[in-house]
Amino acid sequence: TVLCEVREGVALVTLNRPEARNALSMELRLALGEVLGRLELDDKVRCVVLRGAGGHFMAGGDVKMMHQRLSMDRAERYRVILEGIHALHLPIFSIRRMGKPVIASVEGAAAGFGLGLVAACDLAIAADDAFFTLAYCHIGASPDGGTSYFVARTMGMKLALELAFLGDRFDAARAKELGLVNWVVPKAELQAETWKLASRLAQGPTRAYANAKALFNAALNQTMETQLQMEAERMADSMMTEDHAEGVTAFVEKRKPEFKGR
Repeated sequence: TVLCEVREGVALVTLNRPEARNALSMELRLALGEVLGRLELDDKVRCVVLRGAGGHFMAGGDVKMMHQRLSMDRAERYRVILEGIHALHLPIFSIRRMGKPVIASVEGAAAGFGLGLVAACDLAIAADDAFFTLAYCHIGASPDGGTSYFVARTMGMKLALELAFLGDRFDAARAKELGLVNWVVPKAELQAETWKLASRLAQGPTRAYANAKALFNAALNQTMETQLQMEAERMADSMMTEDHAEGVTAFVEKRKPEFKGR
């Protein structure tokens, strides 16, 4: 249900339930957590791309499976629901914790948790045919998997609640306006433009990216004093790397730096 290919420091992770628009089965949840957890600790991987098979990113939860759960007794259904939600937390933790950029490459549907997954990634590039909806309200549910956390921080409270309460569908151009995606490109160019971005990041100063990511992860939850101290510590760590030495040397020598991720 999740494929992974590593090329030139880039891990291409593909959600692979195309027959269900990559909707979440328990197998997909667990596989995504396992794959991202492994990539998080792989020093050879310097950038991760998340994408979907079959022309769609992810349609969120599998509603057919939700319907099947209705036949369970209440206690068992509650347990299974919580088990499934907790399984989503592991890949989200890995995305935010890993010291390397994570890019969502989006075509077709990004609905429910699919939208939340885009919001959780560091960067997002979308095809011009992509469409988005929070969708939970249409099945009488509320957001899960960190979706409320990341969408509120991406768009602000009122826009986040608009999406949650109304569940309206919007296109890639609107997603860019809302800050959900960084770039919108023609569908035919999505794969090439995603690779260009991922390859550029995989050749960058990985440790500096990791420190910047940790700083921005913390920024909304810290006091100013704590954040400034964290900046000082992270800057000192970045400046002790081989990449920093290479960067300043290349600047002085007026050439392009060749970063090694160390």
